[in-house]
Amino acid sequence: MPAPSNDQTLLVGRRVEHEAVERLLARTQAGESGVLVVRGEAGIGKTALLQHVRASAVAAGFRVQDAAGVESEAAFAFAGLHQLCAPLLARAAALPEPQQAALGVAFGMRQGAAPDRFLVGLAVLSLLAEVAEDGPLLCVVDDTQWLDQASAQVLAFVARRVAVERVVMVFALRDTGVPDVEAFTGLPELHLEGLAVSDARTVLATAVRAPLDDDVRDRIVAEARGNPLALLELPRGAPTVRLAGGFELPDVVSVPHRVEEGFRRRAGSLPPDSQLLLVVAAAEQTGDAALLWRAAAELGIAPEAAAPAEAAGLLELDTRVRFRHPLVRSAVYQAATPPDQRRAHGALAAVTDPQADPDRRAWHRAQAVVGTDEEAAAELERSAGRARARGGLAAAAAFLQRAAQLTPAPAVRSGRALEAAHAKHAAGASEAALELLTVAATGPLDAVSQARLELLRAQIAFHRARGGEGPRMLLDAARSLAPLAPALSRETYLDALDAAIVTGGLGPGEGVRAVAEAARAAPPPPEPPRPADLLLDGLVTTFTQGYAAGVPGLRRALDAFADCERDARAVNDGDDRRWLWLAGRTAMSVFDDEMVHALAASHVRLAREAGALATLPAALLVQSVMLVLSGEFSRAAEQTAIAAATRTVPLLHAQLILAAWRGRVEESSEIHATMVREAAGRGRGTEDSLAQYAMAVLHNGLGDFPAAQAAATRAFESDELTHSNLAHSELVEAACRTGQPERAADALEQLSSRALASGTPWGLGLAARSRALAGTGPDAEEHYREAIERLRECRMATQLARAHLVYGEWLRRQGRRQAARQQLRTAHQQLSDMGAEAFAARAARELRATGEHPRSRSAQPSDALTAQELTIARLVATGATSREVGAQLFLSPRTVEAHLRSIFRKLDISSRRQLRDLRLP
Repeated sequence: MPAPSNDQTLLVGRRVEHEAVERLLARTQAGESGVLVVRGEAGIGKTALLQHVRASAVAAGFRVQDAAGVESEAAFAFAGLHQLCAPLLARAAALPEPQQAALGVAFGMRQGAAPDRFLVGLAVLSLLAEVAEDGPLLCVVDDTQWLDQASAQVLAFVARRVAVERVVMVFALRDTGVPDVEAFTGLPELHLEGLAVSDARTVLATAVRAPLDDDVRDRIVAEARGNPLALLELPRGAPTVRLAGGFELPDVVSVPHRVEEGFRRRAGSLPPDSQLLLVVAAAEQTGDAALLWRAAAELGIAPEAAAPAEAAGLLELDTRVRFRHPLVRSAVYQAATPPDQRRAHGALAAVTDPQADPDRRAWHRAQAVVGTDEEAAAELERSAGRARARGGLAAAAAFLQRAAQLTPAPAVRSGRALEAAHAKHAAGASEAALELLTVAATGPLDAVSQARLELLRAQIAFHRARGGEGPRMLLDAARSLAPLAPALSRETYLDALDAAIVTGGLGPGEGVRAVAEAARAAPPPPEPPRPADLLLDGLVTTFTQGYAAGVPGLRRALDAFADCERDARAVNDGDDRRWLWLAGRTAMSVFDDEMVHALAASHVRLAREAGALATLPAALLVQSVMLVLSGEFSRAAEQTAIAAATRTVPLLHAQLILAAWRGRVEESSEIHATMVREAAGRGRGTEDSLAQYAMAVLHNGLGDFPAAQAAATRAFESDELTHSNLAHSELVEAACRTGQPERAADALEQLSSRALASGTPWGLGLAARSRALAGTGPDAEEHYREAIERLRECRMATQLARAHLVYGEWLRRQGRRQAARQQLRTAHQQLSDMGAEAFAARAARELRATGEHPRSRSAQPSDALTAQELTIARLVATGATSREVGAQLFLSPRTVEAHLRSIFRKLDISSRRQLRDLRLP
């Protein structure tokens, strides 16, 4: 895209920025990748710097691909991404079929189920890596703030995953006057500030050829505030008398606004046909010159009308339509009268091919309507369906919102507004969804639609507040749906129950039991019942009739989920996948460690296979907690690292639990402080309770039992932590070590009764250990021995090691040093091997008190591997190819190969076969 000649002037004074770009390109030529977000206000020189990047890259042998966001393109899903990738699609044949399909559906070239946003991201990452095999690749995205949501999320995801692909991605992002693009937060940034005074004078001298006295020049420089475009444009629009006698300084109007106003005045001085042609060009966002001329002919505008606009420096026309600056486009469109805007859109709709581009035609037609138009609204509704099928929820919401505005019939308008609200909420725009619900509520709705409206309102309330009225509103919606849509009613009751477990119920004095009592009114389940139906009934029984009464029903539900996991057809059911998060936590509540591991692994596998990074963090949370309890700290660290790399929901609680079990005080304190800050104003909930549980573990490991007791007491107050049985044993140990076993009497009694009802080694072992801590004499020793025997039969390696530890401590206090050494030696070895540093140090102290010096853990070759390298090594050791590993970990094959080279070097091996022969932790 060639720049207007005076764009080179905008590069004055950017030596530091130039050098940063040159270093980025040089690193890429050397085999690395690079990402840069160029931020700054409108006119500060972002586009000019991008032109410099392009020129430097071309000179260095790069292939260059361009894209640019356009404000009105937000209605077209993946429009920006398609700009960037369309010239590269010939190389898509080399991608795995799921990735090819995801790109094809997203770009409207294939039929199929809507692809997950991040499966599209993985496909784009693989495509760029494939192209970069031929030579370094530069991807330049201008006006990133105007990208459609789908494109912005995918490109930000890809930017975080490029590593060694010889790909440079540079994004220009306006940082004032428009909503920030959150997806790009945290990427390397280069912020363009205003020019220094000397550089500003140099730029001004190119704009004003006539001599200026010092006072006038200084006032112009002061008004421009170092903005290069302002230095070029403000004098151009100023009357000669001001240039001769002084320049007015604005009090409140921003520099970009003044520049935009200057463009508006310049456009307003053109002949009427030239002005209308500019409006058509501003309304037509693709830059297709042939389409512009067809629309101009539709309006009776002669080609000669373009000449004054080009002469005024506002527009360039050849095979593409280019505005002098994005501010020109917005200035022209906003200055146009509504009738002229509608005429422009109407002409564009008339000349847009309904077969090749039906959605853009529908959008232009909708903008040309005065009042309502059912035919145009119906066309937009069809466009929304196509956008949703491609995975463009934000685009579908935009189409539906406009369709509702154009709908003449009140009942139909309300229905479309309701559908638009659902799409807005799914796209993450809850505030806009609430506004649309207000529109939907004004018209007549049938009973089912009214109930769906209340359900969405409840879901939004819970999403925004994570408590408050959310569970109660979900219950009200479930009751309304019961006679109208029984299956949806039962799911809503289960949603309400899950929300209550997470947040503590309906409010003060009304906990989970109150929600469960209300859920007893749910319609009967279908025959045969679905796994979610069995889970609802089992949870209702548990919270209304007691744990022992509920366990059989919960086991039936978990078995049903496990059966679905084994059925290749059933696991593709989105409803089953949706409830795996709750099913995994429920398996923890019945102490079924094998079931938790199976369901969590299934949830993670399904999310990865589908590329469903929106649900992957929740799946990884359950799996990470269970891996920690199993003593597999390295694998748990890998899972949290993968979740962090997706940049979806940060798993701070998973990171905190892992850090606490490792005994890392500073890391735990930092994560905990972050969680407290982020939870400020949201009230207590699972996040707070999980944090308290983790801090109880940390303090028990350090031997700070008063602090452990305080944290465990708070965690035990949580319905979620009580439901999952995490806090009981921590509270018992802390209370007993502070000499206050009565403070944990309720926790011990509940843990013992639940363990007996569940009958599993995990539950019975924890209960026996807790009874031993609270007991004395021969009974205590019997309980310690039982705890060790039980815990040996399950996966809970951490709890087994701690059983050896507390038994050894008890034996030492009994004066039985030899027996104590045996238990403490075992505890120290197990805790050291898994990386439970604080508990291992506690065992070491006890060992020294018996007169034995503990052995240091011997170093292992795999200790040198990072968490991600260890993950890759494990997967490759199973025989997985680099492409298969990349698909699981959302990496390009080239990145996997680079990690493998590092792994081979650190392990002193040279082949995948040797990797398979190693015993990796």
